[in-house]
Amino acid sequence: MQKSDFNFYLPPELIAQTPLKNREQSRLLCLDRYSGEIIHNHFYELTNLLREGDCLILNDSRVLPARLIGRLETGGAVEVLLLRECETGSPLSRRECLVKPGKKVKTGTKIVFGDNEMTATVKAVDANGNREIEFTYDGLFMEVLARLGKMPLPPYIHKELDDAERYQTVYSKEAGSAAAPTAGLHFTKELLSEIKAKGIDIQYLTLHVGLGTFRPVKTENIKDHEMHEEYFILSEETAEAINRTKSNGNRVIAVGTTSCRVLESNTDKDGKVSARSGFTDIFIYPGYEFKCINGLITNFHLPESTLIMLVSAFAGKENTLTAYNKAIREKYRFFSFGDAMFIV
Repeated sequence: MQKSDFNFYLPPELIAQTPLKNREQSRLLCLDRYSGEIIHNHFYELTNLLREGDCLILNDSRVLPARLIGRLETGGAVEVLLLRECETGSPLSRRECLVKPGKKVKTGTKIVFGDNEMTATVKAVDANGNREIEFTYDGLFMEVLARLGKMPLPPYIHKELDDAERYQTVYSKEAGSAAAPTAGLHFTKELLSEIKAKGIDIQYLTLHVGLGTFRPVKTENIKDHEMHEEYFILSEETAEAINRTKSNGNRVIAVGTTSCRVLESNTDKDGKVSARSGFTDIFIYPGYEFKCINGLITNFHLPESTLIMLVSAFAGKENTLTAYNKAIREKYRFFSFGDAMFIV
Protein backbone atom coordinates (compact mmCIF):
# COMPACT_ATOMS: atom_id res chain seq x y z
CA MET A 1 0.00 0.00 0.00
CA GLN A 2 1.39 3.40 -1.03
CA LYS A 3 1.34 6.64 0.96
CA SER A 4 -0.09 8.39 -2.12
CA ASP A 5 -3.23 6.28 -1.63
CA PHE A 6 -3.99 8.57 1.34
CA ASN A 7 -3.51 11.88 -0.42
CA PHE A 8 -6.23 14.49 -0.93
CA TYR A 9 -6.35 18.19 -1.77
CA LEU A 10 -7.23 20.47 1.11
CA PRO A 11 -7.85 24.17 0.41
CA PRO A 12 -5.53 26.08 2.78
CA GLU A 13 -8.41 28.24 4.05
CA LEU A 14 -9.97 25.14 5.68
CA ILE A 15 -7.01 24.69 8.04
CA ALA A 16 -8.35 26.06 11.34
CA GLN A 17 -5.96 28.65 12.78
CA THR A 18 -7.85 29.36 16.00
CA PRO A 19 -10.23 27.37 18.20
CA LEU A 20 -13.93 28.18 18.27
CA LYS A 21 -15.15 30.37 21.12
CA ASN A 22 -17.22 27.46 22.45
CA ARG A 23 -15.48 24.07 22.21
CA GLU A 24 -18.61 21.98 21.73
CA GLN A 25 -19.90 24.12 18.83
CA SER A 26 -17.55 22.25 16.48
CA ARG A 27 -19.22 20.33 13.70
CA LEU A 28 -19.34 16.54 13.92
CA LEU A 29 -19.41 14.35 10.83
CA CYS A 30 -20.89 10.95 11.73
CA LEU A 31 -19.74 8.04 9.56
CA ASP A 32 -21.22 4.54 9.59
CA ARG A 33 -18.18 2.45 8.69
CA TYR A 34 -20.33 -0.47 7.50
CA SER A 35 -22.82 1.33 5.24
CA GLY A 36 -20.77 4.44 4.47
CA GLU A 37 -23.70 6.66 5.48
CA ILE A 38 -22.74 10.20 6.50
CA ILE A 39 -24.78 12.43 8.80
CA HIS A 40 -23.88 16.00 9.80
CA ASN A 41 -24.19 17.01 13.45
CA HIS A 42 -22.56 19.30 16.00
CA PHE A 43 -20.34 18.08 18.83
CA TYR A 44 -22.82 19.18 21.49
CA GLU A 45 -25.17 16.53 20.06
CA LEU A 46 -22.73 13.71 20.88
CA THR A 47 -24.77 12.57 23.89
CA ASN A 48 -27.65 11.67 21.57
CA LEU A 49 -25.30 9.51 19.47
CA LEU A 50 -23.96 7.54 22.41
CA ARG A 51 -25.80 4.66 24.06
CA GLU A 52 -26.29 3.82 27.70
CA GLY A 53 -23.62 1.27 28.58
CA ASP A 54 -21.01 2.67 26.17
CA CYS A 55 -17.52 3.26 27.54
CA LEU A 56 -15.76 6.45 26.41
CA ILE A 57 -11.95 6.42 26.69
CA LEU A 58 -10.17 9.78 27.03
CA ASN A 59 -6.45 10.62 27.00
CA ASP A 60 -5.74 12.85 30.02
CA SER A 61 -2.22 13.88 28.97
CA ARG A 62 -1.41 17.55 29.36
CA VAL A 63 0.75 19.54 26.92
CA LEU A 64 3.97 20.95 28.33
CA PRO A 65 4.92 24.57 27.50
CA ALA A 66 7.77 22.80 25.75
CA ARG A 67 8.95 25.50 23.32
CA LEU A 68 11.94 27.38 24.71
CA ILE A 69 13.67 30.36 23.11
CA GLY A 70 17.31 30.55 24.16
CA ARG A 71 20.61 31.96 23.04
CA LEU A 72 23.88 30.23 22.32
CA GLU A 73 26.71 31.03 24.69
CA THR A 74 28.66 32.05 21.59
CA GLY A 75 25.79 34.24 20.34
CA GLY A 76 22.70 33.71 18.22
CA ALA A 77 19.11 32.74 19.00
CA VAL A 78 17.99 29.11 19.10
CA GLU A 79 14.64 27.39 19.63
CA VAL A 80 14.52 24.20 21.70
CA LEU A 81 11.48 21.92 21.69
CA LEU A 82 11.32 19.33 24.48
CA LEU A 83 10.29 15.90 23.23
CA ARG A 84 10.67 13.50 26.14
CA GLU A 85 12.59 12.88 29.34
CA CYS A 86 15.75 10.79 29.12
CA GLU A 87 16.54 10.53 32.83
CA THR A 88 14.55 10.73 36.05
CA GLY A 89 15.54 10.91 39.70
CA SER A 90 18.36 13.41 39.14
CA PRO A 91 18.71 17.13 40.00
CA LEU A 92 19.60 17.62 36.35
CA SER A 93 16.90 17.11 33.75
CA ARG A 94 18.09 15.40 30.58
CA ARG A 95 15.67 15.45 27.66
CA GLU A 96 15.48 14.56 24.00
CA CYS A 97 14.92 17.81 22.10
CA LEU A 98 14.43 19.24 18.64
CA VAL A 99 16.62 22.28 18.00
CA LYS A 100 16.24 25.01 15.34
CA PRO A 101 18.45 26.06 13.68
CA GLY A 102 20.53 22.99 14.39
CA LYS A 103 23.71 23.57 12.37
CA LYS A 104 25.67 25.29 15.15
CA VAL A 105 24.23 23.19 17.97
CA LYS A 106 26.75 20.37 18.24
CA THR A 107 27.68 18.15 21.18
CA GLY A 108 29.06 20.35 23.97
CA THR A 109 27.15 23.48 22.91
CA LYS A 110 25.92 25.67 25.79
CA ILE A 111 22.49 27.38 25.68
CA VAL A 112 21.12 30.04 28.04
CA PHE A 113 17.41 30.67 28.71
CA GLY A 114 15.75 33.74 30.23
CA ASP A 115 17.92 35.89 32.46
CA ASN A 116 20.24 32.94 33.13
CA GLU A 117 17.35 31.21 34.91
CA MET A 118 18.23 27.99 33.12
CA THR A 119 21.21 26.76 31.15
CA ALA A 120 21.65 23.68 29.00
CA THR A 121 24.41 21.54 27.53
CA VAL A 122 24.02 19.38 24.43
CA LYS A 123 25.22 15.89 25.39
CA ALA A 124 24.58 13.99 22.16
CA VAL A 125 23.08 14.24 18.66
CA ASP A 126 21.17 11.22 17.30
CA ALA A 127 20.74 9.94 13.73
CA ASN A 128 17.52 11.96 13.29
CA GLY A 129 19.21 15.19 14.32
CA ASN A 130 17.51 15.33 17.72
CA ARG A 131 19.64 16.51 20.64
CA GLU A 132 20.00 15.01 24.08
CA ILE A 133 20.20 18.06 26.32
CA GLU A 134 20.94 18.37 30.02
CA PHE A 135 19.26 21.34 31.75
CA THR A 136 20.55 23.04 34.89
CA TYR A 137 18.27 25.26 36.99
CA ASP A 138 17.23 26.15 40.54
CA GLY A 139 13.94 24.89 41.95
CA LEU A 140 11.42 22.67 40.17
CA PHE A 141 11.78 22.03 36.44
CA MET A 142 8.03 22.34 35.75
CA GLU A 143 7.89 25.72 37.51
CA VAL A 144 10.87 27.03 35.53
CA LEU A 145 9.31 25.68 32.32
CA ALA A 146 5.99 27.38 33.14
CA ARG A 147 7.81 30.74 33.34
CA LEU A 148 10.07 30.34 30.30
CA GLY A 149 8.25 27.98 27.97
CA LYS A 150 5.63 28.54 25.29
CA MET A 151 2.94 26.24 23.90
CA PRO A 152 4.33 24.12 21.00
CA LEU A 153 1.60 24.58 18.40
CA PRO A 154 1.65 22.45 15.23
CA PRO A 155 3.58 23.88 12.24
CA TYR A 156 0.40 24.56 10.24
CA ILE A 157 -0.92 26.95 12.92
CA HIS A 158 0.59 30.39 12.37
CA LYS A 159 -1.08 32.39 15.14
CA GLU A 160 -0.15 32.50 18.81
CA LEU A 161 -2.95 31.60 21.24
CA ASP A 162 -4.45 34.28 23.45
CA ASP A 163 -5.27 31.57 25.99
CA ALA A 164 -2.87 28.61 26.15
CA GLU A 165 -5.55 26.51 27.88
CA ARG A 166 -7.38 26.26 24.55
CA TYR A 167 -4.68 23.83 23.44
CA GLN A 168 -5.44 21.65 26.49
CA THR A 169 -8.41 19.37 27.02
CA VAL A 170 -10.64 20.35 29.95
CA TYR A 171 -9.72 17.04 31.63
CA SER A 172 -5.93 17.20 31.04
CA LYS A 173 -4.00 16.14 34.12
CA GLU A 174 -0.72 14.28 33.45
CA ALA A 175 1.89 16.69 32.02
CA GLY A 176 4.16 15.27 29.36
CA SER A 177 2.88 15.82 25.80
CA ALA A 178 4.57 17.85 23.06
CA ALA A 179 1.22 18.11 21.23
CA ALA A 180 -2.42 17.96 22.31
CA PRO A 181 -4.63 14.89 21.91
CA THR A 182 -6.84 17.07 19.75
CA ALA A 183 -9.98 14.91 19.51
CA GLY A 184 -10.59 15.77 23.15
CA LEU A 185 -10.46 19.54 22.62
CA HIS A 186 -14.18 19.56 21.72
CA PHE A 187 -15.39 18.43 25.15
CA THR A 188 -16.61 20.80 27.84
CA LYS A 189 -17.10 19.86 31.48
CA GLU A 190 -20.84 20.34 30.98
CA LEU A 191 -20.93 17.96 28.02
CA LEU A 192 -18.97 15.32 29.95
CA SER A 193 -21.46 15.60 32.84
CA GLU A 194 -24.36 15.20 30.40
CA ILE A 195 -22.74 12.12 28.85
CA LYS A 196 -22.11 10.55 32.26
CA ALA A 197 -25.70 11.25 33.35
CA LYS A 198 -26.93 9.19 30.40
CA GLY A 199 -25.22 6.09 31.79
CA ILE A 200 -22.05 6.20 29.72
CA ASP A 201 -18.87 5.16 31.52
CA ILE A 202 -16.05 7.68 31.11
CA GLN A 203 -12.56 6.31 31.66
CA TYR A 204 -9.08 7.75 31.27
CA LEU A 205 -5.66 6.63 30.10
CA THR A 206 -2.48 8.58 29.43
CA LEU A 207 -0.42 8.74 26.26
CA HIS A 208 2.16 11.50 26.01
CA VAL A 209 1.94 12.69 22.43
CA GLY A 210 5.29 13.17 20.73
CA LEU A 211 6.12 15.37 17.77
CA GLY A 212 6.37 12.20 15.72
CA THR A 213 2.61 12.59 15.32
CA PHE A 214 3.42 15.37 12.80
CA ARG A 215 6.31 13.51 11.18
CA PRO A 216 5.49 12.81 7.53
CA VAL A 217 5.60 9.31 6.09
CA LYS A 218 8.66 9.50 3.83
CA THR A 219 8.63 5.96 2.44
CA GLU A 220 6.33 5.36 -0.54
CA ASN A 221 5.50 1.86 0.73
CA ILE A 222 3.84 2.60 4.07
CA LYS A 223 5.00 -0.74 5.52
CA ASP A 224 8.56 0.65 5.45
CA HIS A 225 7.64 3.59 7.69
CA GLU A 226 9.28 3.55 11.14
CA MET A 227 6.72 4.60 13.74
CA HIS A 228 7.71 6.81 16.69
CA GLU A 229 7.46 5.58 20.30
CA GLU A 230 5.19 7.25 22.85
CA TYR A 231 4.87 6.63 26.59
CA PHE A 232 1.50 5.50 27.96
CA ILE A 233 -0.20 4.47 31.20
CA LEU A 234 -3.27 2.19 31.18
CA SER A 235 -4.58 1.62 34.71
CA GLU A 236 -6.24 -1.42 36.23
CA GLU A 237 -9.42 0.60 36.74
CA THR A 238 -9.66 1.54 33.07
CA ALA A 239 -8.75 -1.95 31.85
CA GLU A 240 -11.40 -3.54 34.09
CA ALA A 241 -14.05 -1.04 32.96
CA ILE A 242 -13.32 -1.79 29.30
CA ASN A 243 -13.42 -5.55 29.83
CA ARG A 244 -16.71 -5.20 31.73
CA THR A 245 -18.17 -3.09 28.91
CA LYS A 246 -17.15 -5.65 26.30
CA SER A 247 -18.46 -8.61 28.31
CA ASN A 248 -21.82 -6.82 28.57
CA GLY A 249 -21.95 -6.48 24.79
CA ASN A 250 -21.58 -2.69 24.85
CA ARG A 251 -19.34 -0.40 22.82
CA VAL A 252 -15.84 0.87 23.62
CA ILE A 253 -15.30 4.26 21.97
CA ALA A 254 -11.81 5.75 21.79
CA VAL A 255 -11.51 9.53 21.83
CA GLY A 256 -8.59 10.17 19.52
CA THR A 257 -6.03 8.08 17.69
CA THR A 258 -3.84 8.27 20.82
CA SER A 259 -6.42 6.45 22.97
CA CYS A 260 -6.99 3.98 20.14
CA ARG A 261 -3.28 3.15 19.88
CA VAL A 262 -2.96 2.49 23.63
CA LEU A 263 -6.03 0.24 23.68
CA GLU A 264 -5.01 -1.76 20.62
CA SER A 265 -1.47 -2.13 22.00
CA ASN A 266 -2.78 -3.74 25.17
CA THR A 267 -5.58 -6.01 23.94
CA ASP A 268 -4.97 -9.70 23.30
CA LYS A 269 -6.39 -11.78 20.44
CA ASP A 270 -9.43 -12.65 22.58
CA GLY A 271 -10.26 -8.99 23.13
CA LYS A 272 -9.12 -8.77 26.76
CA VAL A 273 -7.45 -5.51 27.78
CA SER A 274 -4.54 -5.56 30.27
CA ALA A 275 -3.26 -2.75 32.48
CA ARG A 276 0.29 -1.71 31.65
CA SER A 277 2.64 1.23 31.27
CA GLY A 278 5.49 1.59 28.82
CA PHE A 279 6.10 2.64 25.24
CA THR A 280 4.08 1.86 22.14
CA ASP A 281 5.12 2.23 18.51
CA ILE A 282 2.09 0.48 17.06
CA PHE A 283 1.42 1.53 13.45
CA ILE A 284 -2.18 0.92 12.40
CA TYR A 285 -3.02 1.01 8.69
CA PRO A 286 -5.58 -0.75 6.44
CA GLY A 287 -5.50 -4.49 6.88
CA TYR A 288 -5.17 -4.20 10.66
CA GLU A 289 -7.79 -6.16 12.62
CA PHE A 290 -9.10 -4.14 15.56
CA LYS A 291 -9.28 -6.09 18.82
CA CYS A 292 -10.73 -3.52 21.21
CA ILE A 293 -12.56 -0.46 19.94
CA ASN A 294 -16.05 -0.26 18.43
CA GLY A 295 -16.06 3.47 17.79
CA LEU A 296 -13.67 6.36 17.26
CA ILE A 297 -13.96 10.12 17.77
CA THR A 298 -11.23 11.92 15.87
CA ASN A 299 -10.34 15.14 14.08
CA PHE A 300 -9.64 15.53 10.36
CA HIS A 301 -5.99 14.72 9.68
CA LEU A 302 -3.18 15.63 7.30
CA PRO A 303 -2.89 13.95 3.90
CA GLU A 304 -0.55 10.93 3.81
CA SER A 305 -0.19 10.96 7.64
CA THR A 306 -0.13 7.92 9.93
CA LEU A 307 -3.29 9.36 11.51
CA ILE A 308 -5.42 9.22 8.35
CA MET A 309 -4.02 5.71 7.79
CA LEU A 310 -5.29 4.65 11.21
CA VAL A 311 -8.72 6.15 10.51
CA SER A 312 -8.76 4.39 7.12
CA ALA A 313 -7.95 1.10 8.83
CA PHE A 314 -10.99 1.51 11.09
CA ALA A 315 -13.52 3.02 8.70
CA GLY A 316 -12.19 1.70 5.38
CA LYS A 317 -10.04 3.77 3.03
CA GLU A 318 -12.82 4.44 0.53
CA ASN A 319 -15.28 5.48 3.26
CA THR A 320 -12.66 7.71 4.88
CA LEU A 321 -11.64 9.56 1.73
CA THR A 322 -15.29 9.93 0.68
CA ALA A 323 -16.04 11.46 4.09
CA TYR A 324 -13.03 13.77 3.83
CA ASN A 325 -14.04 14.98 0.39
CA LYS A 326 -17.59 15.52 1.65
CA ALA A 327 -16.23 17.51 4.60
CA ILE A 328 -14.18 19.66 2.22
CA ARG A 329 -17.25 20.39 0.08
CA GLU A 330 -19.21 21.28 3.23
CA LYS A 331 -16.33 23.51 4.41
CA TYR A 332 -15.55 21.67 7.63
CA ARG A 333 -12.55 23.03 9.54
CA PHE A 334 -9.49 20.74 9.49
CA PHE A 335 -6.64 19.64 11.78
CA SER A 336 -5.97 20.45 15.46
CA PHE A 337 -8.49 23.28 15.98
CA GLY A 338 -10.89 21.94 13.40
CA ASP A 339 -14.06 19.87 13.47
CA ALA A 340 -14.49 16.20 14.35
CA MET A 341 -15.69 12.82 13.13
CA PHE A 342 -17.60 10.12 15.01
CA ILE A 343 -17.07 6.72 13.38
CA VAL A 344 -19.03 3.63 14.43
